[in-house]
Amino acid sequence: MAHENEKRYGVKSMEGLSRRDFLRYTGAAGSALFLGIARGGLVMADTMSHVALVKTDNRKHGVKASLDTLKINSVKGKDVLIKPNFNTADPTPGSTHNDTLAALVDEIWEMGAKSISLGERSYPPTREVMEDKGILPVMDKMEVRVIDFDDLRDKDWVLFKPKKSHWTNGFRIARPILDAECLVSTACLKTHQFGGIFTMSLKLHVGVVPTSRHGYGYMGELHGSPHQRKMIAEINEPFKPSLVVLDGIDAFVDGGPATGKRAKGGVFLASTDRVAIDAVGVSILKFLGSNESIMRPKVFEQEQIARAVELGLGASSPSEIEVVPADEKSHDYRDRVVEILGGG
Repeated sequence: MAHENEKRYGVKSMEGLSRRDFLRYTGAAGSALFLGIARGGLVMADTMSHVALVKTDNRKHGVKASLDTLKINSVKGKDVLIKPNFNTADPTPGSTHNDTLAALVDEIWEMGAKSISLGERSYPPTREVMEDKGILPVMDKMEVRVIDFDDLRDKDWVLFKPKKSHWTNGFRIARPILDAECLVSTACLKTHQFGGIFTMSLKLHVGVVPTSRHGYGYMGELHGSPHQRKMIAEINEPFKPSLVVLDGIDAFVDGGPATGKRAKGGVFLASTDRVAIDAVGVSILKFLGSNESIMRPKVFEQEQIARAVELGLGASSPSEIEVVPADEKSHDYRDRVVEILGGG
């Protein structure tokens, strides 16, 4: 099994990785079933990918209700690493709202996490972005350790060379992401005008790859490639978040990722499946009325999603996704989104 993983991923680093590391870094991505610990007891996941949907304009409620609706607890007793959307410090949905992050931290502590860290690599210097957002004192007060990926040593950027990758010579992943006992990602709802088409949970993880400040210009290669959407999906192959929370109270329906045409989404999503939550998010952008690149293709024809499906990262069709409303007032919203998801 270790030999197969080595052949598939071609993993290398400046110090090298053991076969045990190969299994630890890549084994989670292939898991289809898991045993979760719900707030009320044990539950066995079925083959459907569940996406919790909450109609709300309140971020604290959105976080709590979406996690309650999902009915799993993947953080209990774990060292948790949160990956936010701090590409820039622009107001939400340009970046993760501080209230969303604080509410998520509160819930993770309440669910019994052993420790919580926050890790990110931004487009401007990461420390500068965090300072501009005013998030550092908030995290300090909430006993969250902040990991600035800009400060990682070269050996802590692990090189992956997956077979049939669209990256010229593979890509590097921040070691804290690979080593995370429990990775929680929190995304925004928005379009991406620089080739990504949309930026939600799959695109969020571009922030685990280094910028040119760490040597090779990975971001230059990504944004200059006609295969950008496929490359975004490929970044996600070596690791798997335990939980994804998407803040869709505000959305960009055109432009993005830092600024764009705004719309009120009035929704929160949560899932353990990156593909499923992005598919539902694209459906919501269609519901809100977005640009041609969102409105014209069917959801699972979007290149980010299609490539992620090829890699086995999540649900392969709308029929494998169950969108679960949090309450009665979320039902109508859910029904409209599911209709769009199913019809393309």
